[in-house]
Amino acid sequence: MPREYPERPIVGVGVVIFNGDSVLLVRRKNPPRENELSLPGGAQKVGETVVEAAVREVFEETGLKIKVHGIVDVVDAISLDKTDKVQYHYTLVEFIATSEEKILPVAGTDAGDPIWVQKYNIDSLCMWPETKRIINLAAEMAELIV
Repeated sequence: MPREYPERPIVGVGVVIFNGDSVLLVRRKNPPRENELSLPGGAQKVGETVVEAAVREVFEETGLKIKVHGIVDVVDAISLDKTDKVQYHYTLVEFIATSEEKILPVAGTDAGDPIWVQKYNIDSLCMWPETKRIINLAAEMAELIV
């Protein structure tokens, strides 16, 4: 199924990974929101669970192995074209996870270099408001996990 002008929503995942007071972000290489900072993630494949998709996507985009702790929220990401036709439609399952690895994350094929950003700087970044909301919700959850 094509991602642009799909016949139905595509299930995707996003993962909030904290390292102290920092959160891991990647620069998107593909539309929608191309070149924006975002959470690592991507589309679920047939035959995999959403948790398996989250683990796989983070590894593909950053090289990090993660442990998923739970769902932060589910987000409807609907982008319209200039004629108000649905150009992209994703149902995004957003997770919170941790990584015990001591390696530095590295860029994968469909995301730019991963960067650690101080969570108190998130609101000043140019990024999708839903991404900021998810990070802030995950920060509240992280206090219960640690």
